[in-house]
Amino acid sequence: MLFQSLFRLLSRLPLAWLHRLGGWAGWLTYKASPSYARRLRENLFNALGREDETVLRAAIVEAGRQALELPFIWERPAAEVVASAVRTEGWDLVEAARAEGAGILFITPHLGCFEITAQCIAAQIPITVLYRPPRKDVLQPLMEAGRARGQMRTAPADLSGVRKLVKTLRSHEAVGMLPDQVPGAGEGVWAPFFGKPAWTMTLAARLAAVKGVRVIYTWAERLPRGEGYVFRLQAPTEALTGELEADVAIINREVERMILQCPQQYLWGYNRYKGPRREREDIVPVAGAPADAAAPDSPTPPRGDAEGRS
Repeated sequence: MLFQSLFRLLSRLPLAWLHRLGGWAGWLTYKASPSYARRLRENLFNALGREDETVLRAAIVEAGRQALELPFIWERPAAEVVASAVRTEGWDLVEAARAEGAGILFITPHLGCFEITAQCIAAQIPITVLYRPPRKDVLQPLMEAGRARGQMRTAPADLSGVRKLVKTLRSHEAVGMLPDQVPGAGEGVWAPFFGKPAWTMTLAARLAAVKGVRVIYTWAERLPRGEGYVFRLQAPTEALTGELEADVAIINREVERMILQCPQQYLWGYNRYKGPRREREDIVPVAGAPADAAAPDSPTPPRGDAEGRS
C-alpha cells in the first residue's frame, strides 16, 4: 500500500532528519486542527497551572517528532534502534528485582519516545507488552512487526492477554504497559490526573498487586538534533496500598511526576479526560488484588463534575 511504502521510505532517513520533519509536521497539525490545538493548550495549562509559551511551542514540535520517529523505531534493525538510546539510567533497579526473583511491571506513560523503552528492555531480558490494535488498520502490520522483536512478546488487550500478563509476572518475568490510555467501560475508575478526574485504567494497579511484583517506571527522553534518547528507569516514590482505587490514584501521581520532568515531551493533544470507550472488554481477576478488584468498575463520573465525560 502507498502508506506502508511511504512509511518504509521514511525509515531510511537519519533520525535527525525525521525529527526535523516531525517538528514541521507538529506545527502543521497544530495549525490545521483547532480542536487538537485547543486540547493541547488546555491540557498543558491544566498540568502546569500557568501559561508557558516556551513549553507550548516545544510540545507542538515534540508531538510531531514522536509521530515521525516511528518509521525509525519500527523499521530499522533492532540493534540500531537500541543503540540510539545513548545512555541508560537506573538499570540497577532491574538487576535488583531479578536478583530477588521478582516479576517486573514496567509502567511507561506517553512521554518522550515511549515506543523505544520496551525494545531497550528486550535487548537485555524477555518482556511481554500489552497490545491494542491501532485505530488505523494500515498501521497494524507495521506496529506488529516493529514490536515483535527479539525477546519482546505481545499480549492483546483482552481477557486472554491479561491472563498472559499475569502468567508472565508469576513466572518472574517482565511485563510492560502504558497506563494513561482511556480504557473502556468497566475497565477503569475516575481518578485525579493533574487535579481533574480522568477515567483511568485499573489494570496497572491490578498487575502491581500480583504477589512478588516490582514496579519500575520508565521513559525515554528525546535528545535535540536527532542525537538519540536517554532511557530512564525510576523507582516508585509512593508505596502501593493494595486498595484498588487508592493505587490507581498513586500511579497517576507517579505519572504526573515523570511528566513534569520533561513536560514538553508528553502527548498533551491526547484527549485524556474523555469518558470510557463504548466497547466492553472482559476483566480477569488478578491474584493478590483486593477482593472486589474483579468487579466491573463504575463508569459514572464523580457527582456534580462534568470533567471526563464523552
